[in-house]
Amino acid sequence: MNAATVPSTPRADWTADSRVLSGTPVVHLDGVRKSFNVGLPTEVEVLHGIDLHLKPDEFVAVMGPSGSGKSTLLNLVGLLDRPTQGRLQILGQETTALDDQALTRLRGRSIGFVFQYHHLMSAFSALENVMMPLVGLHGYPTAEIEAQALRLIDSVGLTPWRDTPATRLSGGQQQRVAVARALSMQPALLLADEPTGNLDTKSADAVFELFRQVNREHRTAVLFVTHNPALAQRCDRIIQVVDGRVQGD
Repeated sequence: MNAATVPSTPRADWTADSRVLSGTPVVHLDGVRKSFNVGLPTEVEVLHGIDLHLKPDEFVAVMGPSGSGKSTLLNLVGLLDRPTQGRLQILGQETTALDDQALTRLRGRSIGFVFQYHHLMSAFSALENVMMPLVGLHGYPTAEIEAQALRLIDSVGLTPWRDTPATRLSGGQQQRVAVARALSMQPALLLADEPTGNLDTKSADAVFELFRQVNREHRTAVLFVTHNPALAQRCDRIIQVVDGRVQGD
C-alpha cells in the first residue's frame, strides 16, 4: 500500500454509517440560536438563527473573523454544547431532546474531531494515541484494535514512526496522528477547527489533502474551519459566519 493513501476498499471497521450511505443528511440545523448566561443580566446571544445542511460527501469550509461564532457553531454540531433554540439533527437524529448519555453515544459513534492543537498524549507513541478511542470504548486493548490502528497509521504515511513518542514527531506528523485518531471510530462527520493553523505551508497542504482524500474515498462529511482562503477555495462550499449569522454559503 502507498503509505500516503487511505485504504480505498471499504471494510467493516471503516465503512460509514449506513444512514449516510442511504443519503440521510449528516448535519441539519434549522434556526439554531445559542445564548450564554441565560436569564442573567449578562446574557448574550452568540448565534442568531443558523441554518445549515451538510450532505454525506460534502467538504465545507467555515470562515469568518475571530469572535464571529465559528467555534460555538462547531461545538454545537459536535454535540459538545446544546443550542438555546432551534433544531439540530445529526444523521437524521434530532438531538435537542437527548440526554447527556445519548449525546455522548451519538458523538462517539458518528463524529471525529481534529483541532488546531493536536492534544496527543505525549507519553504515548503515535500508534498508542490512535488506539486510545477504541481502547476507551472497549475498556482494554485487543489485537483487532491494534491492527485497525496500524492500518490508520499506515494510511496517513506514518508507519516508520508508529512507535515514536508523540513529543518527538514534527508538527505535521502530530497532526496526521490526530487525523488518524479521529478516524479510529469510523465517523460519518469530521470536524476540523483550524487543523493547519500551526503548520508550515507544505505540512498544511499535506494535512488538507489527507482530509480531502478521506472525504472523497469514504464520503465522510467534513466541516473545516480555516482562516486560509487558499485552502477554503479548494473545498466544495464556503460558509461565511459573521457576527453569529451565516452571511454567505
